Amino acid sequence: MSPDILIHDATVLTVNEHNQLYRNGTVVIDDGVIQEIRPSESDDADTAAETVIDGSDRLVMPGLINAHTHLELTALIGTFSELSLGELFAEMTALCEQLGRGKYEYLVEAGCDLAALNFIRSGITTTNAMDALPNRGAEAFGEAGLRGFFGPWISDLFWDIPEDDQFERARSFIEEYHDSYDGRVQATVCPHDDWSCSRDVWERTAELAADYPDLPVHTHLLELDASNTMARANDADDSLSLLDEVGLLNKRLVAAHFRVADEEDIERMAATGASVAHCPSIFCYWEPDGETEWTPVPALREAGTTVGLGLDDHYWHDSSDLLGEVRQARLAANLSFGTNQFHSMELVRMLTIDGAKALGVADELGSIEPGKRADLILLDLSDPKFAPKTNIPALVVNTATADDVESTIVDGEVLMHDSEVRSINSEAVCERATAAVERFSDEIEWEIDIGGSHSPNHLRTARDLPKRGPAHLVARLGLQHLKDRFR
Repeated sequence: MSPDILIHDATVLTVNEHNQLYRNGTVVIDDGVIQEIRPSESDDADTAAETVIDGSDRLVMPGLINAHTHLELTALIGTFSELSLGELFAEMTALCEQLGRGKYEYLVEAGCDLAALNFIRSGITTTNAMDALPNRGAEAFGEAGLRGFFGPWISDLFWDIPEDDQFERARSFIEEYHDSYDGRVQATVCPHDDWSCSRDVWERTAELAADYPDLPVHTHLLELDASNTMARANDADDSLSLLDEVGLLNKRLVAAHFRVADEEDIERMAATGASVAHCPSIFCYWEPDGETEWTPVPALREAGTTVGLGLDDHYWHDSSDLLGEVRQARLAANLSFGTNQFHSMELVRMLTIDGAKALGVADELGSIEPGKRADLILLDLSDPKFAPKTNIPALVVNTATADDVESTIVDGEVLMHDSEVRSINSEAVCERATAAVERFSDEIEWEIDIGGSHSPNHLRTARDLPKRGPAHLVARLGLQHLKDRFR
Protein backbone atom coordinates (compact mmCIF):
# COMPACT_ATOMS: atom_id res chain seq x y z
CA MET A 1 0.00 0.00 0.00
CA SER A 2 1.43 3.40 -0.99
CA PRO A 3 2.18 5.98 1.73
CA ASP A 4 0.55 9.39 2.01
CA ILE A 5 3.78 11.42 1.75
CA LEU A 6 7.31 10.59 0.68
CA ILE A 7 10.13 13.16 0.81
CA HIS A 8 13.29 12.03 -0.98
CA ASP A 9 16.87 13.18 -1.51
CA ALA A 10 16.69 15.69 1.32
CA THR A 11 19.06 16.64 4.09
CA VAL A 12 17.27 15.28 7.16
CA LEU A 13 18.01 16.58 10.66
CA THR A 14 16.22 14.04 12.83
CA VAL A 15 16.91 15.52 16.30
CA ASN A 16 16.68 11.97 17.63
CA GLU A 17 18.70 10.78 20.62
CA HIS A 18 21.88 10.73 18.53
CA ASN A 19 21.07 13.89 16.50
CA GLN A 20 21.30 11.75 13.39
CA LEU A 21 21.75 13.70 10.15
CA TYR A 22 21.19 12.32 6.64
CA ARG A 23 22.92 13.95 3.70
CA ASN A 24 20.47 12.35 1.23
CA GLY A 25 17.55 11.01 3.17
CA THR A 26 14.00 9.85 2.61
CA VAL A 27 11.11 10.33 5.05
CA VAL A 28 7.98 8.21 4.63
CA ILE A 29 4.68 9.33 6.21
CA ASP A 30 1.38 7.50 6.36
CA ASP A 31 -1.82 8.09 8.34
CA GLY A 32 -0.26 11.08 10.08
CA VAL A 33 2.66 9.04 11.43
CA ILE A 34 6.34 8.93 10.45
CA GLN A 35 6.90 5.41 9.14
CA GLU A 36 10.51 5.43 8.04
CA ILE A 37 13.67 7.55 7.77
CA ARG A 38 16.46 6.10 5.65
CA PRO A 39 19.05 6.91 2.99
CA SER A 40 17.39 7.76 -0.31
CA GLU A 41 17.21 5.15 -3.06
CA SER A 42 17.35 5.77 -6.80
CA ASP A 43 13.69 4.94 -7.39
CA ASP A 44 12.23 6.96 -4.49
CA ALA A 45 11.12 9.74 -6.85
CA ASP A 46 8.90 7.20 -8.65
CA THR A 47 7.19 5.93 -5.51
CA ALA A 48 3.41 5.74 -5.76
CA ALA A 49 2.71 8.04 -2.81
CA GLU A 50 -0.17 10.50 -2.68
CA THR A 51 2.36 13.33 -2.31
CA VAL A 52 5.99 12.99 -3.44
CA ILE A 53 8.29 15.88 -2.52
CA ASP A 54 11.70 16.32 -4.10
CA GLY A 55 13.95 17.25 -1.19
CA SER A 56 16.95 18.31 -3.29
CA ASP A 57 18.52 21.41 -1.70
CA ARG A 58 15.99 21.12 1.11
CA LEU A 59 16.36 20.46 4.83
CA VAL A 60 13.73 18.38 6.60
CA MET A 61 13.56 18.91 10.37
CA PRO A 62 10.94 18.64 13.12
CA GLY A 63 8.33 21.38 13.29
CA LEU A 64 9.19 24.24 15.62
CA ILE A 65 7.56 24.38 19.05
CA ASN A 66 6.59 27.80 20.44
CA ALA A 67 6.63 26.98 24.16
CA HIS A 68 5.09 30.23 25.45
CA THR A 69 3.06 32.88 23.68
CA HIS A 70 -0.04 35.08 23.66
CA LEU A 71 -2.17 35.35 20.53
CA GLU A 72 -5.13 37.69 20.97
CA LEU A 73 -3.58 40.99 19.92
CA THR A 74 -1.53 39.71 16.98
CA ALA A 75 -3.35 42.11 14.62
CA LEU A 76 -1.81 45.03 16.56
CA ILE A 77 1.72 44.15 15.44
CA GLY A 78 3.66 47.39 14.98
CA THR A 79 1.33 49.29 17.31
CA PHE A 80 3.32 49.00 20.53
CA SER A 81 6.80 49.32 19.04
CA GLU A 82 7.59 52.92 19.99
CA LEU A 83 5.75 53.16 23.32
CA SER A 84 7.59 53.71 26.57
CA LEU A 85 7.52 50.82 29.03
CA GLY A 86 5.02 52.66 31.22
CA GLU A 87 2.72 53.34 28.27
CA LEU A 88 2.99 49.74 27.16
CA PHE A 89 1.90 48.34 30.52
CA ALA A 90 -0.89 50.88 30.92
CA GLU A 91 -2.35 50.19 27.47
CA MET A 92 -1.96 46.43 27.76
CA THR A 93 -3.54 46.30 31.22
CA ALA A 94 -6.51 48.35 30.00
CA LEU A 95 -6.88 46.18 26.90
CA CYS A 96 -6.66 42.91 28.82
CA GLU A 97 -9.38 44.06 31.21
CA GLN A 98 -11.66 44.79 28.26
CA LEU A 99 -10.76 41.51 26.52
CA GLY A 100 -11.66 39.64 29.67
CA ARG A 101 -15.08 41.26 29.54
CA GLY A 102 -15.63 40.15 25.95
CA LYS A 103 -14.86 43.41 24.17
CA TYR A 104 -13.04 43.65 20.83
CA GLU A 105 -13.87 40.07 19.86
CA TYR A 106 -13.50 41.03 16.19
CA LEU A 107 -9.89 42.07 16.92
CA VAL A 108 -9.20 38.83 18.77
CA GLU A 109 -10.64 36.72 15.97
CA ALA A 110 -8.62 38.52 13.32
CA GLY A 111 -5.49 38.33 15.46
CA CYS A 112 -5.72 34.60 16.12
CA ASP A 113 -6.30 33.87 12.44
CA LEU A 114 -3.32 36.04 11.55
CA ALA A 115 -1.14 34.27 14.14
CA ALA A 116 -2.13 30.87 12.72
CA LEU A 117 -1.24 32.01 9.21
CA ASN A 118 2.11 33.46 10.19
CA PHE A 119 3.03 30.50 12.36
CA ILE A 120 2.40 28.13 9.44
CA ARG A 121 4.62 30.33 7.29
CA SER A 122 7.27 30.40 10.03
CA GLY A 123 7.39 26.63 10.53
CA ILE A 124 5.79 26.71 14.00
CA THR A 125 3.72 23.54 14.21
CA THR A 126 2.93 23.52 17.95
CA THR A 127 2.08 26.52 20.13
CA ASN A 128 1.55 26.86 23.89
CA ALA A 129 -0.66 29.93 24.37
CA MET A 130 -2.18 31.70 27.35
CA ASP A 131 -4.89 34.31 26.67
CA ALA A 132 -7.83 36.02 28.33
CA LEU A 133 -10.34 34.18 26.13
CA PRO A 134 -8.49 31.34 24.39
CA ASN A 135 -11.42 29.73 22.60
CA ARG A 136 -10.79 31.74 19.44
CA GLY A 137 -7.13 30.75 19.40
CA ALA A 138 -8.04 27.10 19.83
CA GLU A 139 -10.55 27.32 16.98
CA ALA A 140 -8.28 29.29 14.65
CA PHE A 141 -5.34 26.93 15.12
CA GLY A 142 -7.51 23.82 15.06
CA GLU A 143 -9.22 24.83 11.83
CA ALA A 144 -5.87 25.78 10.26
CA GLY A 145 -4.53 22.28 10.93
CA LEU A 146 -2.01 23.37 13.56
CA ARG A 147 -1.30 21.82 16.94
CA GLY A 148 -1.60 23.80 20.15
CA PHE A 149 -2.03 24.03 23.89
CA PHE A 150 -4.46 26.70 25.11
CA GLY A 151 -5.86 27.99 28.36
CA PRO A 152 -7.41 31.11 29.92
CA TRP A 153 -5.17 32.92 32.37
CA ILE A 154 -6.32 33.25 35.96
CA SER A 155 -5.41 36.20 38.20
CA ASP A 156 -7.15 38.17 40.94
CA LEU A 157 -4.65 41.06 41.15
CA PHE A 158 -4.07 41.84 37.46
CA TRP A 159 -7.65 42.62 36.52
CA ASP A 160 -11.15 42.84 38.00
CA ILE A 161 -12.82 39.79 36.46
CA PRO A 162 -14.53 37.93 39.36
CA GLU A 163 -12.45 35.02 40.57
CA ASP A 164 -15.33 32.53 40.48
CA ASP A 165 -16.06 33.49 36.88
CA GLN A 166 -12.45 32.87 35.92
CA PHE A 167 -12.37 29.37 37.37
CA GLU A 168 -15.68 28.52 35.77
CA ARG A 169 -14.33 29.84 32.47
CA ALA A 170 -11.21 27.69 32.82
CA ARG A 171 -13.20 24.55 33.64
CA SER A 172 -15.63 25.14 30.77
CA PHE A 173 -12.77 25.67 28.34
CA ILE A 174 -11.13 22.42 29.37
CA GLU A 175 -14.36 20.47 29.03
CA GLU A 176 -15.10 21.89 25.58
CA TYR A 177 -11.71 22.10 23.90
CA HIS A 178 -9.36 19.58 25.47
CA ASP A 179 -8.35 16.88 22.99
CA SER A 180 -10.41 18.48 20.21
CA TYR A 181 -9.60 18.81 16.50
CA ASP A 182 -8.43 15.19 16.26
CA GLY A 183 -6.35 15.64 19.39
CA ARG A 184 -4.30 18.51 18.02
CA VAL A 185 -5.82 21.02 20.47
CA GLN A 186 -5.09 20.44 24.16
CA ALA A 187 -6.10 22.45 27.21
CA THR A 188 -3.85 23.81 29.96
CA VAL A 189 -4.31 25.27 33.44
CA CYS A 190 -2.96 28.83 33.48
CA PRO A 191 -2.38 30.77 36.71
CA HIS A 192 -1.08 33.99 35.18
CA ASP A 193 2.04 34.60 37.23
CA ASP A 194 3.64 34.74 40.67
CA TRP A 195 3.28 38.50 41.09
CA SER A 196 -0.45 39.00 40.42
CA CYS A 197 -2.05 35.97 42.03
CA SER A 198 -3.02 35.66 45.69
CA ARG A 199 -2.42 32.49 47.64
CA ASP A 200 -6.13 31.74 47.35
CA VAL A 201 -5.85 31.71 43.55
CA TRP A 202 -2.84 29.42 43.69
CA GLU A 203 -4.65 27.02 46.01
CA ARG A 204 -7.77 27.00 43.83
CA THR A 205 -5.59 26.50 40.75
CA ALA A 206 -3.99 23.48 42.40
CA GLU A 207 -7.46 22.05 43.04
CA LEU A 208 -8.41 22.61 39.39
CA ALA A 209 -5.17 21.01 38.21
CA ALA A 210 -5.82 18.01 40.45
CA ASP A 211 -9.16 17.48 38.70
CA TYR A 212 -7.34 17.30 35.35
CA PRO A 213 -4.06 15.51 36.16
CA ASP A 214 -2.98 15.08 32.52
CA LEU A 215 -2.94 18.81 31.70
CA PRO A 216 0.18 21.00 31.81
CA VAL A 217 0.20 23.95 34.21
CA HIS A 218 1.40 27.05 32.35
CA THR A 219 2.48 30.23 34.14
CA HIS A 220 4.96 33.11 34.29
CA LEU A 221 7.53 32.45 37.03
CA LEU A 222 10.32 34.62 38.44
CA GLU A 223 9.73 37.09 35.65
CA LEU A 224 10.10 40.25 37.77
CA ASP A 225 11.72 41.34 41.00
CA ALA A 226 8.18 41.62 42.38
CA SER A 227 7.77 37.84 42.06
CA ASN A 228 9.41 36.84 45.32
CA THR A 229 8.06 39.93 47.08
CA MET A 230 4.50 38.86 46.28
CA ALA A 231 5.32 35.31 47.35
CA ARG A 232 6.31 36.63 50.77
CA ALA A 233 3.06 38.62 50.85
CA ASN A 234 1.40 35.25 50.20
CA ASP A 235 3.04 33.83 53.35
CA ALA A 236 5.74 31.86 51.56
CA ASP A 237 9.52 32.25 51.61
CA ASP A 238 9.68 32.79 47.83
CA SER A 239 7.91 31.91 44.60
CA LEU A 240 9.18 28.37 44.30
CA SER A 241 8.24 27.67 47.91
CA LEU A 242 4.72 28.95 47.29
CA LEU A 243 4.21 26.70 44.28
CA ASP A 244 5.70 23.79 46.18
CA GLU A 245 3.39 24.35 49.16
CA VAL A 246 0.25 24.32 47.00
CA GLY A 247 1.43 21.29 45.02
CA LEU A 248 2.22 22.81 41.62
CA LEU A 249 6.03 22.63 41.54
CA ASN A 250 6.38 19.42 39.55
CA LYS A 251 6.95 18.01 36.07
CA ARG A 252 3.59 19.37 34.82
CA LEU A 253 4.77 22.97 35.27
CA VAL A 254 5.81 25.03 32.24
CA ALA A 255 7.26 28.27 33.59
CA ALA A 256 7.90 31.20 31.28
CA HIS A 257 10.95 33.44 31.77
CA PHE A 258 12.63 32.49 35.11
CA ARG A 259 14.67 35.67 34.71
CA VAL A 260 15.46 36.56 38.32
CA ALA A 261 16.37 33.04 39.44
CA ASP A 262 19.43 32.52 41.65
CA GLU A 263 21.61 29.42 42.02
CA GLU A 264 19.33 27.89 44.63
CA ASP A 265 16.28 28.43 42.39
CA ILE A 266 18.10 26.69 39.53
CA GLU A 267 18.89 23.64 41.67
CA ARG A 268 15.37 23.45 43.08
CA MET A 269 13.80 23.76 39.63
CA ALA A 270 15.93 20.93 38.25
CA ALA A 271 15.00 18.67 41.15
CA THR A 272 11.26 19.02 40.46
CA GLY A 273 11.20 18.13 36.76
CA ALA A 274 9.47 21.42 35.92
CA SER A 275 10.38 23.11 32.61
CA VAL A 276 11.20 26.66 31.52
CA ALA A 277 10.10 28.52 28.39
CA HIS A 278 12.77 31.05 27.46
CA CYS A 279 11.62 34.14 25.51
CA PRO A 280 14.68 36.33 24.85
CA SER A 281 13.33 38.89 22.37
CA ILE A 282 10.63 40.25 24.65
CA PHE A 283 13.18 41.29 27.27
CA CYS A 284 15.82 42.36 24.79
CA TYR A 285 13.17 44.79 23.54
CA TRP A 286 11.32 45.66 26.77
CA GLU A 287 13.89 45.22 29.54
CA PRO A 288 12.34 46.84 32.64
CA ASP A 289 15.64 46.96 34.52
CA GLY A 290 18.98 47.06 32.73
CA GLU A 291 20.70 45.83 35.88
CA THR A 292 18.74 42.58 36.10
CA GLU A 293 20.78 39.50 35.31
CA TRP A 294 19.83 37.60 32.16
CA THR A 295 17.81 34.38 32.27
CA PRO A 296 20.33 31.71 33.35
CA VAL A 297 19.52 29.28 30.54
CA PRO A 298 22.98 27.67 30.37
CA ALA A 299 22.95 27.00 34.12
CA LEU A 300 19.38 25.67 33.97
CA ARG A 301 20.30 23.25 31.20
CA GLU A 302 23.46 22.17 32.97
CA ALA A 303 21.40 21.43 36.08
CA GLY A 304 19.08 19.26 34.00
CA THR A 305 16.06 21.50 33.51
CA THR A 306 14.32 21.29 30.15
CA VAL A 307 14.26 24.68 28.41
CA GLY A 308 12.13 25.40 25.35
CA LEU A 309 11.80 28.62 23.38
CA GLY A 310 8.85 30.96 23.03
CA LEU A 311 7.87 34.16 21.26
CA ASP A 312 5.79 35.52 24.16
CA ASP A 313 3.90 38.67 23.02
CA HIS A 314 5.27 38.60 19.46
CA TYR A 315 3.26 41.74 18.64
CA TRP A 316 5.35 43.64 21.21
CA HIS A 317 8.60 42.98 19.39
CA ASP A 318 7.10 42.65 15.89
CA SER A 319 8.29 39.17 15.00
CA SER A 320 6.72 35.72 14.78
CA ASP A 321 10.03 34.21 13.63
CA LEU A 322 11.04 31.49 16.12
CA LEU A 323 14.22 30.90 14.12
CA GLY A 324 15.09 34.51 14.86
CA GLU A 325 14.30 33.86 18.51
CA VAL A 326 16.84 31.06 18.75
CA ARG A 327 19.56 33.31 17.33
CA GLN A 328 18.57 35.94 19.89
CA ALA A 329 18.84 33.32 22.63
CA ARG A 330 22.42 32.54 21.62
CA LEU A 331 23.51 36.17 21.33
CA ALA A 332 21.90 37.26 24.59
CA ALA A 333 23.45 34.37 26.52
CA ASN A 334 26.89 34.98 25.03
CA LEU A 335 26.66 38.68 25.82
CA SER A 336 25.64 38.00 29.42
CA PHE A 337 27.75 34.98 30.30
CA GLY A 338 30.55 34.78 27.71
CA THR A 339 31.17 33.10 24.38
CA ASN A 340 30.12 29.54 23.49
CA GLN A 341 27.22 29.16 25.90
CA PHE A 342 25.46 26.81 23.46
CA HIS A 343 26.44 24.33 20.81
CA SER A 344 24.26 24.86 17.74
CA MET A 345 22.66 21.45 18.12
CA GLU A 346 21.59 22.32 21.66
CA LEU A 347 19.70 25.28 20.24
CA VAL A 348 18.07 23.12 17.56
CA ARG A 349 16.87 20.83 20.33
CA MET A 350 15.48 23.80 22.27
CA LEU A 351 13.46 24.70 19.17
CA THR A 352 12.03 21.21 18.85
CA ILE A 353 12.36 18.21 21.16
CA ASP A 354 12.94 20.27 24.32
CA GLY A 355 9.75 22.22 23.68
CA ALA A 356 7.96 18.89 23.28
CA LYS A 357 9.45 17.64 26.55
CA ALA A 358 8.33 20.80 28.34
CA LEU A 359 4.75 20.19 27.18
CA GLY A 360 4.86 16.49 28.02
CA VAL A 361 4.56 15.26 24.44
CA ALA A 362 8.12 14.25 23.55
CA ASP A 363 6.94 10.69 22.94
CA GLU A 364 4.86 12.02 20.01
CA LEU A 365 6.54 15.20 18.79
CA GLY A 366 9.83 17.05 18.50
CA SER A 367 11.95 14.67 16.45
CA ILE A 368 11.76 12.73 13.19
CA GLU A 369 11.51 9.11 14.30
CA PRO A 370 9.33 6.14 13.30
CA GLY A 371 6.08 6.12 15.24
CA LYS A 372 5.98 9.83 16.00
CA ARG A 373 3.36 12.20 14.63
CA ALA A 374 4.34 13.69 11.29
CA ASP A 375 4.96 17.31 12.30
CA LEU A 376 7.87 18.56 10.22
CA ILE A 377 9.05 21.42 8.05
CA LEU A 378 11.20 21.86 4.95
CA LEU A 379 13.68 24.70 4.63
CA ASP A 380 14.93 25.82 1.23
CA LEU A 381 18.73 25.63 1.32
CA SER A 382 19.26 26.69 -2.29
CA ASP A 383 19.87 30.32 -1.37
CA PRO A 384 23.57 31.26 -1.62
CA LYS A 385 23.59 32.28 2.03
CA PHE A 386 23.59 28.57 2.93
CA ALA A 387 26.45 27.61 0.57
CA PRO A 388 28.40 25.37 0.85
CA LYS A 389 25.96 23.73 3.31
CA THR A 390 28.43 22.91 6.05
CA ASN A 391 27.42 22.61 9.72
CA ILE A 392 23.67 22.31 9.15
CA PRO A 393 22.73 22.87 12.83
CA ALA A 394 24.60 26.19 12.82
CA LEU A 395 22.90 27.24 9.59
CA VAL A 396 19.51 26.53 11.17
CA VAL A 397 20.09 28.63 14.28
CA ASN A 398 22.38 31.35 12.88
CA THR A 399 21.36 31.79 9.23
CA ALA A 400 17.85 30.54 8.58
CA THR A 401 14.78 32.75 8.99
CA ALA A 402 11.06 32.20 8.68
CA ASP A 403 11.28 33.15 5.00
CA ASP A 404 13.34 30.02 4.35
CA VAL A 405 10.50 27.73 5.48
CA GLU A 406 9.05 26.29 2.29
CA SER A 407 6.73 23.56 3.55
CA THR A 408 4.91 22.89 6.83
CA ILE A 409 3.36 19.51 7.63
CA VAL A 410 1.28 18.79 10.75
CA ASP A 411 -0.17 15.40 11.60
CA GLY A 412 0.68 14.28 8.07
CA GLU A 413 -1.30 17.12 6.46
CA VAL A 414 0.54 19.54 4.17
CA LEU A 415 -0.46 22.99 5.44
CA MET A 416 2.05 24.81 3.23
CA HIS A 417 4.08 23.66 0.22
CA ASP A 418 6.34 25.63 -2.09
CA SER A 419 5.65 28.61 0.21
CA GLU A 420 1.92 28.49 -0.61
CA VAL A 421 -0.34 28.11 2.43
CA ARG A 422 -3.06 25.57 1.70
CA SER A 423 -5.09 25.39 4.90
CA ILE A 424 -5.90 29.10 5.25
CA ASN A 425 -6.93 31.78 2.75
CA SER A 426 -3.99 34.13 3.29
CA GLU A 427 -5.51 37.06 1.46
CA ALA A 428 -8.77 36.87 3.40
CA VAL A 429 -6.94 36.66 6.73
CA CYS A 430 -4.88 39.76 5.94
CA GLU A 431 -7.97 41.67 4.81
CA ARG A 432 -9.80 40.80 8.05
CA ALA A 433 -6.83 41.90 10.12
CA THR A 434 -6.64 45.23 8.30
CA ALA A 435 -10.37 45.83 8.74
CA ALA A 436 -10.24 44.88 12.42
CA VAL A 437 -7.41 47.29 13.18
CA GLU A 438 -9.17 50.11 11.33
CA ARG A 439 -12.34 49.47 13.34
CA PHE A 440 -10.39 49.27 16.60
CA SER A 441 -8.53 52.47 15.80
CA ASP A 442 -11.80 54.30 15.22
CA GLU A 443 -13.48 52.89 18.33
CA ILE A 444 -10.70 53.58 20.79
CA GLU A 445 -9.34 56.70 19.08
CA TRP A 446 -5.90 55.16 18.80
CA GLU A 447 -4.15 56.48 15.71
CA ILE A 448 -2.65 53.51 13.85
CA ASP A 449 -1.33 53.92 10.32
CA ILE A 450 1.66 53.22 8.07
CA GLY A 451 3.76 55.81 9.88
CA GLY A 452 3.34 54.23 13.31
CA SER A 453 0.86 54.68 16.13
CA HIS A 454 -0.14 57.28 18.69
CA SER A 455 -1.79 55.86 21.79
CA PRO A 456 -5.31 56.94 22.76
CA ASN A 457 -6.30 59.66 25.17
CA HIS A 458 -4.86 58.93 28.61
CA LEU A 459 -8.23 59.60 30.21
CA ARG A 460 -9.79 56.87 28.10
CA THR A 461 -7.02 54.47 29.04
CA ALA A 462 -7.51 55.30 32.72
CA ARG A 463 -11.24 54.67 32.37
CA ASP A 464 -10.63 51.22 30.89
CA LEU A 465 -8.04 50.18 33.46
CA PRO A 466 -9.03 47.66 36.14
CA LYS A 467 -9.28 49.27 39.56
CA ARG A 468 -9.71 46.77 42.38
CA GLY A 469 -7.15 44.11 41.39
CA PRO A 470 -4.16 46.34 40.62
CA ALA A 471 -4.91 48.50 43.68
CA HIS A 472 -4.69 45.43 45.88
CA LEU A 473 -1.54 44.33 44.06
CA VAL A 474 0.24 47.63 44.65
CA ALA A 475 -0.91 47.77 48.27
CA ARG A 476 0.27 44.25 49.01
CA LEU A 477 3.65 44.80 47.38
CA GLY A 478 4.09 48.12 49.20
CA LEU A 479 3.25 46.61 52.57
CA GLN A 480 5.59 43.68 51.98
CA HIS A 481 8.43 46.04 51.02
CA LEU A 482 7.94 47.80 54.36
CA LYS A 483 7.94 44.49 56.22
CA ASP A 484 11.12 43.42 54.44
CA ARG A 485 12.79 46.71 55.21
CA PHE A 486 12.09 46.61 58.93
CA ARG A 487 12.41 42.88 59.39
